[in-house]
Amino acid sequence: MVYLDTSSLLKLIWPEQESEVVAERVSLEEVVLVSSLAELESKIQITAGHLRGDYSLSLSRRLGRELDQLLDTEPFRRRSLSGGVFESALVQHTRYGVNAFCRTLDRLHLAAMEELGVTRLITHDLHLAAAARALGFIAEIPA
Repeated sequence: MVYLDTSSLLKLIWPEQESEVVAERVSLEEVVLVSSLAELESKIQITAGHLRGDYSLSLSRRLGRELDQLLDTEPFRRRSLSGGVFESALVQHTRYGVNAFCRTLDRLHLAAMEELGVTRLITHDLHLAAAARALGFIAEIPA
């Protein structure tokens, strides 16, 4: 079981240099957890791309549908998060501070991993990977 963050999840619906390697890496897993945080962040990034003028509204809507379809296939499992994820994030930040520093959404992803009982992460966010490793998680950046 592995946790997939937003930076890697979006590569599965928007072609980028690393998209193929992420798809190959994900295909090796029996279960890939995608939190409600990663799903929300992905949908917001899709909308932001349209608002920046990167693509049309119709493409934005299509990407949102593709994301939903992807998350309804194997090996993906959607997981909701409790409100306790914020407390977990605060505890992590207080306990590890500068030794595992990361931005708020990254901290919430790490707290989500803790809440979901996942110890492995697939990401393309170098800061998140470093913070995850500082907490004792296994963080992989497919290249």
